[in-house]
Amino acid sequence: MNGDDGRARRKGDARVDGDNGHPGGKSDEGRPRGKSDDGRRPGGKGDDGSPRRTDPPAPRADDSSRRGDDVGVWDDGLIARRVSENAAAAAAEQAGAREARGPGAQPAATLALDGPLRSRLDALRELVGLSRTRLDSKTLAEAGKVLDEAASRRRLSGRHTVVAIAGATGSGKSQLFNALAGVTISETGVRRPTTASPIACSWSDGAGTLIDRLGIPGRLRRRPVQSPEAEAQLQGLVLVDLPDHDSAAVQHREQVDRILTLVDAVIWVVDPEKYADAMLHERYLRPMAGHAEVMFVVLNQVDRLPGEAAELVLDDLRRLLDEDGVALGEYGEPGAAVLALSALTGEGVGELREVLGQFVAERQAPARRIAADVDAAASRLRPVYTTGRRAGLSEEARDEFAARLADAVGATAAGEAAERAWLRNANRACGTPWLRLWRWYNDRREPPTGRMRLRPPADEEATARQRVEQAVRTVADRASAGLPVPWAQAVREAAVRGAHGLPEALDELAARAGLPPGKPPRPGWWPVAVLAQASMTILQIIGGLWLVGQIVGFMAPNLGVPVLLMVAGIVGGPVVEWSCRMAARGPARRYGQDAERRLREAAAGCGRARVLDPLASELLRYREVREQYGKVVGVG
Repeated sequence: MNGDDGRARRKGDARVDGDNGHPGGKSDEGRPRGKSDDGRRPGGKGDDGSPRRTDPPAPRADDSSRRGDDVGVWDDGLIARRVSENAAAAAAEQAGAREARGPGAQPAATLALDGPLRSRLDALRELVGLSRTRLDSKTLAEAGKVLDEAASRRRLSGRHTVVAIAGATGSGKSQLFNALAGVTISETGVRRPTTASPIACSWSDGAGTLIDRLGIPGRLRRRPVQSPEAEAQLQGLVLVDLPDHDSAAVQHREQVDRILTLVDAVIWVVDPEKYADAMLHERYLRPMAGHAEVMFVVLNQVDRLPGEAAELVLDDLRRLLDEDGVALGEYGEPGAAVLALSALTGEGVGELREVLGQFVAERQAPARRIAADVDAAASRLRPVYTTGRRAGLSEEARDEFAARLADAVGATAAGEAAERAWLRNANRACGTPWLRLWRWYNDRREPPTGRMRLRPPADEEATARQRVEQAVRTVADRASAGLPVPWAQAVREAAVRGAHGLPEALDELAARAGLPPGKPPRPGWWPVAVLAQASMTILQIIGGLWLVGQIVGFMAPNLGVPVLLMVAGIVGGPVVEWSCRMAARGPARRYGQDAERRLREAAAGCGRARVLDPLASELLRYREVREQYGKVVGVG
């Protein structure tokens, strides 16, 4: 670059090691450009004869510190708050910058974003924090990088716009760079690649920190030819000439890819031979289609095209850009500006300078670039946050899950058993004494194990466990239906964790919430029925004793009354028993239903606490991230 530097000096250009370094005229502070506060050249010597240092000024610390967390590095939202490890070093550098500017210097205005864009950045930060335990770090890396770069850009000057000139080998981008600067700054020639390192050219002071962010050293920073008209037209522009994006040197392509993620806008320079190059469209233009508002596409070397060939090539270039998804800024619509020019002859360069000057004067490029980066990150995250299908757990699915658990614990069978127990107790209390005696005798003869199963067999226990597991799988599948893959997996894992120990808990619950100990409760009419049954028995006894007395001659013969009494007692007892049985059906049914309801409610409560509540928690978290994602993409 030594020869290049020499040519620059012969043409009146000077190197700039920092923000200030005009080859002539005065700086913002009113002193001659390229001189220090004491009038000596930056490269001269101090009072003690030692070489003087000319470090570029750094951004003001007080400007960034007032913004607090809004301009800090991205954090983890609700999960954790990250603290910048370089805060102390940055503060020291900014303090040194204030001293370098002097007491009369105006503070550099940092980039200000509008409310909607700030809200989108805040939503993206919260989205990353909410998703950190559900998504892998690789998926969230791009969103984190967008937040970091947005915070870094907001701390720097908002009065400058950094525009990169990118193109393929031989496209003439360095020629265009020199034409815009009005002086040969970037080396041109037939040797390929010609541009080995990015070169920056600033039209105004105060852009040193922006160029530092790009990693361009002071020896590769230039100033354009001093022209009041050019300075007024391109005030605030920082132009960067990049190496060839198709260079054979890998480090050149890496520099292009790195700087393209940091600049505010980019001018793509194409030539009539390689404007349809697949590498340009597939690697850069198509992935950056969302950045159309901060993009210029320039067809260079139109002087080589005869007649109307330039318009034909330009129309075909517009067609390719449209196929790439790049919106074209025509008829007042926002999008990429497509121009044709010749950097060699100067044709069309004035039009580009005018369009570029208007673009820089608006000072909207940094915010547009950040918004486009947020859009790109949101587009890549879309598959992990939305599927376009309805998601959630319906009441029908909840009720079905509770019913499956109730069947697994045998709620229906328990209710029927409770009803039979109530009826059996009623029969024992209201039945005839002779029938009760007969039942007692049979109970004494038959062993209890022959009538009652002390515990369910092993196959029934296995069947109940399988029913519980099937119920959990079914409700997990319904809850995860319509969810993106990571969140569906989280829902299923929550269901599996809740299913551990659920069959045992249901068994314990069934034993505790089953039939209450002791006999079923008796209604108020039971004493009347017992008294009536006792009366029927007494009538039978009186009639029988009367007949016996007549037979032995103790009483006068009269068969009518004792027979009538015995028949009344014999017939009345079964009638009373049958009436009690009919009257007991309603209370018995209600008693069985109440027992079944208690068991169902207990099983549903156990399933809700162990399975449904964790599922609802995961679905609620997904709903929160969906809301935050909607804010990121600008949808309420």
